Amino acid sequence: MSEAVVAERGLFERAAKPLFVATIVTGSFLLFLVQPMVARMALPRLGGAPAVWNSAMVVFQALLLAGYAYAHLVTRVRPRLQAGIHIGLFALAALWLPIGLLAETLPEGVSPAVWAPWFLLLSIGPLFFIVSAQAPLMQRWYALESARGEPYALYAASNLGSFAGLLSYPLLVEPLLTLKQQSLLWTGGYALLVLLVGLCALTIPAHAVEERHRPTTPAPPLRRILLWMGYAAVPSGLMLSTTTHLTTDVVAVPMLWVVPLGLYLLSFAIAFADRRRAANGFTRVAPIVLLIGGGFAFSEGAAQPLFNATIGLGVLLVTAIALHTALYRLRPAPDRLTGFYLAMAAGGMVGGIFCAILAPILYDWAYEHPILMLAAALLVPQRALFPIIERMPRAVGWGLLAVAFGLSYAGDMRVADWIDTNWAAIFSVGIALLALLFIGRRLPFALAFLALMLSYGGWQKLYQSERGLRTRSYFGIYTVNSRAFPPARILTHGTTLHGVQSALPGEALVPTSYYARGSGVGHAMASAPVLYGPNARIGVVGLGAGTLTCYALPTEDWRVFEIDPAMVRIARTRFTFLKGCAPQAKIVIGDARISLSREPAHRLDILAVDAFSSDAVPMHLLTREALGVYRRALAPNGLLLVHISNRYLNLAPVLAAGAKADGWAAAGFQYEPSIEEVVHNMSISIWIAMSPDPKALQRLEDASGADRRNWVTLRPRPGFAGWTDDHASILPILEGWRSWLPAR
Repeated sequence: MSEAVVAERGLFERAAKPLFVATIVTGSFLLFLVQPMVARMALPRLGGAPAVWNSAMVVFQALLLAGYAYAHLVTRVRPRLQAGIHIGLFALAALWLPIGLLAETLPEGVSPAVWAPWFLLLSIGPLFFIVSAQAPLMQRWYALESARGEPYALYAASNLGSFAGLLSYPLLVEPLLTLKQQSLLWTGGYALLVLLVGLCALTIPAHAVEERHRPTTPAPPLRRILLWMGYAAVPSGLMLSTTTHLTTDVVAVPMLWVVPLGLYLLSFAIAFADRRRAANGFTRVAPIVLLIGGGFAFSEGAAQPLFNATIGLGVLLVTAIALHTALYRLRPAPDRLTGFYLAMAAGGMVGGIFCAILAPILYDWAYEHPILMLAAALLVPQRALFPIIERMPRAVGWGLLAVAFGLSYAGDMRVADWIDTNWAAIFSVGIALLALLFIGRRLPFALAFLALMLSYGGWQKLYQSERGLRTRSYFGIYTVNSRAFPPARILTHGTTLHGVQSALPGEALVPTSYYARGSGVGHAMASAPVLYGPNARIGVVGLGAGTLTCYALPTEDWRVFEIDPAMVRIARTRFTFLKGCAPQAKIVIGDARISLSREPAHRLDILAVDAFSSDAVPMHLLTREALGVYRRALAPNGLLLVHISNRYLNLAPVLAAGAKADGWAAAGFQYEPSIEEVVHNMSISIWIAMSPDPKALQRLEDASGADRRNWVTLRPRPGFAGWTDDHASILPILEGWRSWLPAR
């Protein structure tokens, strides 16, 4: 071989690792950028049903698994032929560029949860498939030259790219770019990726044409493959269950779902890094961290949301690092690399299906979270802290565990009058110390950990499930409880109040909470006969407990648009608003925006939009296009009422911008009940009233009597353009809800 050829080859080898890192990072960045981007594109057409997005996540995981399977199978041919096939498939998938959705719309009568997977598969399937395959395949190509060392560190780079893609969408891409610009950006990234893959193909060593294209090491046994899948499935499921637990029972902060997914990706980067110090350190402390934070798996924690959210996210990060480190320690030789990643992808999909599809069907609460925490306690690497555990007789160990479960039940259920909060805390600390003693013995440690979790509200959760107090659907977890003061039956979705029915004598059918007579919507509904006559046509988006229907008169035409059939069952069986006030009301099941677009034009006089099931807001119900749907549904002098009470978002500028752009008159009404009204179950609320006809808004204000002074004209925020289907971001409106009012 000539010196020039040797020098050229040496140059290629020096550039190989940076080139492969750049290729893998670019592909992973695009992969995690496209998921929220496509979800955002599809929102107006598919609606905001969680069932739709659960189905979409399964599509993404299935395509990822298919991409990894292709990467595994293609390695059976010669490396240079692999390169040709791979680049050819890139060219074929480019027919779907620029990335976007097909023109089809949801057929009437078809469930979006059923139609969405096929719609997304046909829209982006080929692009997602080929991009998902590049990470394991590039690592396999990199390993063809033995002098380059192990390729597994490149997987850490892959997850850093995924992490960057995930965070960049809500923080940079969505706030700054329209959907069309986002599509062009992604298309440009795809072209760059094809170029980088082509350059990587040029580094395939010549001798690899005939050699090393088949594995030479023994195939892993089935037990090893199942371990790979288990170590991948638990963190994947735990990431989703942590998201559900935090947003349901701790705090429903917008975009909170990004944080668990980001930490999950970060755990791969740490666990698969060349430098092992951080991964090994996290792994050593993982059992202790599980005991400190995992004990709160059943706890609602609404009183200290920031603390509990931090604890939950910390447990997720450390546990995921420990389990992924165990996975890394079981990695095969590089010639078995693609099969290893295929098993990992399959395990990740199993964890995702368990949380996204099976758990809502099987459980009435987010029990998947403590179940996965228990699985983590069984799988996490452990080393005994106390040598005495090795010499402890089994009978003594089982006896201590029986005591732990007894203390757990006694403390959580308060089985004796003398057991107060302090004694319950002492019992839990004792159980935690016992679990600490058992570290190093997996089964006893896991059982002690289970007793600890149950001691923090677990037994009460099981008791509530046994009594049938909760209902779970793809749309949320609903709990119906009674409270002593003010006396009432209440409906909650996680930590968010959904409805209140007074238990005071003679007040069962009095509108309460956000819908009180003195609220903005209360004035509008009570004034409907004055504004629109005795045959007023009323529409409500979001049923809740059915409170608003108690403004209905027998001669009025009422229809309620509700996305969740489970909510309809709760309103009809656990509350009496609907049955006692408006049994004639028509219930339309489905996403409200889609359902309203199918209604005849101008068939409503008043439309109240109260579809925000928690503090996470469905954007597609507040865009200018959504306002256009509402305008079409309303009479020319009709009224639109939108409930915007929110702990984290100031939604008034969104509606103000839309009103200015499309010629609506708009005013806001903030209702703050007196102490006497609070005793009668009334709650603070903010409602925005809008109308195409300014005179209609004036008549509403006049009908509000002494409260007319509480109607405040809605003014746009300078520099804020509002939301459209093509461009929307919550970052500009992240602030306290009390700041919505302009200075008087």
